[in-house]
Amino acid sequence: MSLAQNIVVLVALVLAAGFLSLTEIALAAARKIKLKLMAEAGDDRALKVMAIQAQSASFFAASQIGLNAVAILGGILGEAAFRPYFLELLNYVYTGAWAGQISFVLSFVFVTLLFVLFSDLMPKRLAMMAPERFAVAVINPINFFIRLCRPFSYVLNLVANLLFRLFNVNTAREDNITFDDISAVVEAGAKAGVLQQQEQHFIENVFELESRLVSSCMTTRDSVVFIDLSEPEESIRQKIALHPYSKFPVCDGVIDHVIGYVDTRDILALWLSKQSPFQINEASLRTVLIIPDTLKLSELLDKFRASKETFAVVINEYALVIGVITLSDIMVTVMGNWGSPMDESHQILERDDGSWLIDGGTAIEELKRAMGIDQLPEEENYETAAGFMMFMLRKVPKPTDSVEYAGVKFEVVDVDHYRIDQLLVKRVAPD
Repeated sequence: MSLAQNIVVLVALVLAAGFLSLTEIALAAARKIKLKLMAEAGDDRALKVMAIQAQSASFFAASQIGLNAVAILGGILGEAAFRPYFLELLNYVYTGAWAGQISFVLSFVFVTLLFVLFSDLMPKRLAMMAPERFAVAVINPINFFIRLCRPFSYVLNLVANLLFRLFNVNTAREDNITFDDISAVVEAGAKAGVLQQQEQHFIENVFELESRLVSSCMTTRDSVVFIDLSEPEESIRQKIALHPYSKFPVCDGVIDHVIGYVDTRDILALWLSKQSPFQINEASLRTVLIIPDTLKLSELLDKFRASKETFAVVINEYALVIGVITLSDIMVTVMGNWGSPMDESHQILERDDGSWLIDGGTAIEELKRAMGIDQLPEEENYETAAGFMMFMLRKVPKPTDSVEYAGVKFEVVDVDHYRIDQLLVKRVAPD
C-alpha cells in the first residue's frame, strides 16, 4: 500500500480503538442513579446501559478483543508504513550500522504515542466528563459489536470464570449505596457550590438520625423539670414562668413515677377562662410516650408520627427515667442552633482566641464536626463530650482535668455534682 493508504487505514484503526476506549470507560463509570433518572424520563437507551452493567462480562471481553486486535494491527501496519521514512530522515544525520534498528524504534514509538494519545488518553478523559451521556450515545453500536464478538467472548469468559472460581473471586457488581457514598456526593456538591455549607450539614445530620441514640440529644434527668401530681397552683405558675418549656412531665412523688404530661397551652387556656383553682387531674393530663434509651432518633420519629405525640420520656433498662426528649430536640439535631433559639444547652461557642467552650451534653458527632476530627477512640462507649472525657480520664472528672487527642486539648472547666457542665477546647501546636 502507498503511504496515503497506510495513513487512512491507521487513522481508521486509531478511531476504532478510541471508540472502544471511550465506550469502556463510559459504561463502567455511568452511575446507576443517573441512568434510572434518564430511563424514567423516557430514554430507553439508559435501560440497555444498565443491562450491560448488570452482565458486563460479554462487553468487556468484546472490548478487549477489539482493542488488542486493533492495537496489534495498527502496530504492524504503522511500523511497516513509517519505518522507511524515518530511515530516510535519519540518513541526514546518521548512516551507521544501527540506522535500521533506530528507524524501527522511532516508528514504533511514533505509532505507540499515536494510539496512546488518540485511542486511549483523550477518549477516556472525554468519557469521564459525562459518562452517562456517552454511554447512552454508544449503546446501540456497542450492542451490535458485542453480538459480533459473541463466539470469541464466550470462550474467553468461560476460561475467565473457571479461573475466578479456582481462586474463589466474587465477580458480582456491588451496587449498594452507603451513607459514606451519599456524604461524599453531598460534600462534592458543597465544594462545587451547588449546595451551601449549611445545607450540607442539614443533609448529613438527617442521615445521622439513623445512627444516633435518643440519649445523645435528650434533656438529661438532672435538668428535667417535672410537676408533682399534688403540686399547688402557685408552684406550677412559678415553674412555667421560670423555665421556657411547653411540656412538663407529671410524676407521682418522684421523677421515676411518670403518669403523664401537661401542655402549658392547656393550662393557659384554663387560667384565661378563670377556672380557678387549677388542679392536675385526668382531664388536664396527656398520655406520655415512654421509650427505651436504646432507641435511635429515626425510630423515635416513627413513634412520634404513629402516636401523634411530640414528647417522650426516656428510661433505661432498670425503668429509671434518664431524660426527656421532644420533636424540637430532634429538629435542633438536624438544624443546629437554628432549631430552637431558646435552648442554650448543647452549645459550641468559639471564643476570640480561637478556643471553644463546649457544653458537656454536646453530641459526639457535633463535637467531631466542630473540631474537624474524623474519629474519636472507641466511640461506641459514649455519646457526649462529657462521656468522652470520662472515658479518656478513666475517673470522675474535676476542674482543670484535661486530655489531648488529635492535636486538640480538652479541659474540664465546670463540674456540677460529678457532671461535666463545660469544656474548654483548643488546638495545641505539635511537638
